[in-house]
Amino acid sequence: MCFNNTDKQYNQFSAYLKNKFNAKVYKITIDAGFSCPNRDGTISGGGCIFCDSGGSFSQAHSRFLSVEEQIKAGVESLSQKFKAKKFMAYFQAYSNTYKPVEDLRRIYGASLSHPDVIGISIGTRPDCVDDEKLDLIKEYTRSYETWIEYGLQTIHDRTLKFINRGHDYETFLKAYDKTKSRNINVCAHVILGLPGESREDMLQTAKALADLRIDGVKIHCLCAMRNTKLAQMYENGEVRLLEEDEYVDLVCDFLELLPEKTTIHRLAGNGLQSLKVAPLWLNKKFDVLNKIDNEFINRGTRQGIKFLEK
Repeated sequence: MCFNNTDKQYNQFSAYLKNKFNAKVYKITIDAGFSCPNRDGTISGGGCIFCDSGGSFSQAHSRFLSVEEQIKAGVESLSQKFKAKKFMAYFQAYSNTYKPVEDLRRIYGASLSHPDVIGISIGTRPDCVDDEKLDLIKEYTRSYETWIEYGLQTIHDRTLKFINRGHDYETFLKAYDKTKSRNINVCAHVILGLPGESREDMLQTAKALADLRIDGVKIHCLCAMRNTKLAQMYENGEVRLLEEDEYVDLVCDFLELLPEKTTIHRLAGNGLQSLKVAPLWLNKKFDVLNKIDNEFINRGTRQGIKFLEK
């Protein structure tokens, strides 16, 4: 099977966008100064055990620029480097719905002011949305490729509690239902290798997302970054992180269970190398992606081969 005219055995989000807009679409990551209720003490405080000071964002200096300036700089840079012509505004750092709705209207609107921006993707937590905020985001679906990326990580409440996530799986399901009722695309972030989870636990998360017919998935390998609780636990020998071959096998197992229509937004995020404690094999992102491709070839399988329609 061919996914969006590529040689990949999974449905790449980048290829989906290129097929839809007849051009490669580049994401411009934006830091609009958001915070997180799990870091400011509103929920449990202290943040997730794996979250670093940048809120999973590698360009923290961008917060010194306005949203419009970040978009302009991103368009200019990507146009010069890659001859890019179409772009998506990507709100990545922290929880990007964690402000009053009128602030969100101003911030999101600023990111869509450039004529070559064709879409918006908003990363947030499922406990940071409500009807008013989702109604606002629904407005953009009329003219823009519109996504909300929810940090789910796992469906298992015991794990969510252990990593100090601050919400349960039911919270994600409620947010998902409200979001989909407004025809907004949903991408779920998942972490493989979370402490205490077996292979079957991780594949149960895949099966649950498959049952939801999730629009997109972003898969991460659990990574210990400097100055996080996870890094301290790792250095104390309290947790074990996945080896590369384990991760490659798990990713392929995971994708085989997802529907073919589910777009895959990421398979090997590697974060800032200067802050990474482990696993260091993640520094070679393209090697990991090539090994995933080769594993699918060796298996003779693809995304969706084990997905069972109900």
